[in-house]
Amino acid sequence: MSKPLVGIIMGSQSDLRIMKEAAEVLDELAVSYELTVISAHRTPLRMVEYATEARNRGIQVIVAGAGGAAHLPGMVASLTSLPVIGVPVKSSNSVDGWDSILSILQMPAGVPVATVALDGARNAGILAAQIIGATDKALGERLDSFKKSLQTKVEAAAKSIEANGWKSVL
Repeated sequence: MSKPLVGIIMGSQSDLRIMKEAAEVLDELAVSYELTVISAHRTPLRMVEYATEARNRGIQVIVAGAGGAAHLPGMVASLTSLPVIGVPVKSSNSVDGWDSILSILQMPAGVPVATVALDGARNAGILAAQIIGATDKALGERLDSFKKSLQTKVEAAAKSIEANGWKSVL
């Protein structure tokens, strides 16, 4: 793939079970990315270097997933002017994911983090592509096709239920 446009980072390797969904949808949309583990608490200098050098390396959007205290997305957003999309991850040390959601969502003025649903890495990947697709015509067209395919799937499901009854799909 070409030079990465999206950086996908996560606080722990255990988050990969969720964060891989961002990578998978970026693959579907032919958007180049890099993926790595960076811990705000265990590798803070690595986090600072990643966030401050991302733009120079061609990254346009950062997708950051974290569970528990979930400081990674906000700390990265404090170090860069690139858009940061936070993915709260329900982890083994999580309080039903609420600690992660609130840690990412409740950012102070001037340090925004776009926040998706708990374990919503697929939507984070789509949002990253849409941000880039706002100025990349070819990607914008791929996203239009992607959205149309979602509509087609729902319409097909509706027709099937209407024709065969709801019990036919369970």
